[in-house]
Amino acid sequence: MASSAAPPPVDDLVTTHHTLKIGRKSLAYTATAGRVVLREEKITDGRFDGLVPKAEMFVTSYTLDGAEKSRRPITFAFNGGPGSSSVWLHLGLFGPRRIVMGDAAELLPPPYALADNAESLLSVSDIVFIDPVSTGYSRMANGEKADEYHGYARDLDAVGELIRLWTSRNDRWMSPKFLAGESYGTLRAAALAHHLQEKFGLYCNGIMLISSVLDMGTIRPQVGNDWPSILFLPTFAAIAHYHGKHGRKSLRSVLRDAEEYASRDYPYVLSRGNRLSEAERQEAAARVASLTGLTADYVLRSDLRLEHVRFYTELLRASGRTVGRLDGRFAGWLHDGVADRFDEDPSYDAIAGPYSAGLNHYVRDELGYANDLPYELISPKVQPWSYKEFEGEAVNVSRRLARAMRANPHLKVHVAFGYHDGATPYFAAEHVLAHLPIPAELRGNISTAYYPAGHMMYVHEPSRLQQSEDLANFVRDASPVRAG
Repeated sequence: MASSAAPPPVDDLVTTHHTLKIGRKSLAYTATAGRVVLREEKITDGRFDGLVPKAEMFVTSYTLDGAEKSRRPITFAFNGGPGSSSVWLHLGLFGPRRIVMGDAAELLPPPYALADNAESLLSVSDIVFIDPVSTGYSRMANGEKADEYHGYARDLDAVGELIRLWTSRNDRWMSPKFLAGESYGTLRAAALAHHLQEKFGLYCNGIMLISSVLDMGTIRPQVGNDWPSILFLPTFAAIAHYHGKHGRKSLRSVLRDAEEYASRDYPYVLSRGNRLSEAERQEAAARVASLTGLTADYVLRSDLRLEHVRFYTELLRASGRTVGRLDGRFAGWLHDGVADRFDEDPSYDAIAGPYSAGLNHYVRDELGYANDLPYELISPKVQPWSYKEFEGEAVNVSRRLARAMRANPHLKVHVAFGYHDGATPYFAAEHVLAHLPIPAELRGNISTAYYPAGHMMYVHEPSRLQQSEDLANFVRDASPVRAG
């Protein structure tokens, strides 16, 4: 008996209703979770052959009940990776529920807990959390190649199409619209603002860039490119300060010294190569060592250029410890006392368990969505990620962001930095913003905020509270009609 073909996939969205108490107000909202089928037009010999299912993308949306759609902002949020689901922004910062896990040196034990998020962005904006293909519960459609969307351009196509579909199906074309990305999600958001304008004429009011990287050349060290060594330096100094390497100096004074050296003397020193005298080399090594908490001998043996993962491994080596990459405030144990690189990031170890438990419980128990697929927090399946559009050059979307801002001079950009973020250092992001090719009159469209925490700065409770307020104010200020 011949087997029948699998039926075409359909959306499997589930809707539930909830309330969230914020101060004296109770917000009634609708949550919708599930997978949306993405389809592409098939053209054969110039003839339209219909729509072909390509992928099924998991989304979770929250909309305020009874709100006037044209006045109510909508924020499309995603994390980065590449290969990360949106769980971090969802349960860490924006969503109406958040994970309770503790913080550096004060982690709570499993199985963890969820709590209402009285600081949720829902107070000022509806929210749609997007899991790119192969992350979360998102997968390719039956029979489609799994790696088709594992790359810069096709990722933009998929996320952009999801945003267009959701906007159209929910009658939100006239709503103020925002993009929010974290880490690689900032690169995606910046390019996506341009992509949505060019492809669909969908203009946004604002972009939130959390732990920003728009130019990979500023954070990926390689022979002939000294910028990562220079731009990581203030972050190294901040992490060293947190772990007691700067005595009684304040963080602000340590950062000021590191920024000054990284802005002037350090680029000159590295540019000189073997033209440096021995005295100059020794002086530079002593200066870098004093800023970073390492020994001058180690700095000399590193040719004055510190590689970031080696730094995290070296800083506390004497005590058999390593510090985190995502968040340098966290510390773990070295697997090998002479290893030049840690085997795992202790800051990721600290957050993976709580966020996985929280998400897997939350979607089933509270949102009513069940799926037997594993929820991929960060999927290795997307690697190698394709950057073929940037062959022979660094991956850099700053010009695409600038183009979006010039085409839409009302577009506002908010950039959030964590001083202890060892993945996307704040000084590198500042460097990119300072070179953004936009006219002087658009510089005022960019706002910034700094927090004494890491990549997911909202893991640090004081930073979470302040950042929630900062982002809510940004949405209010960037919306043509004040939200809330």
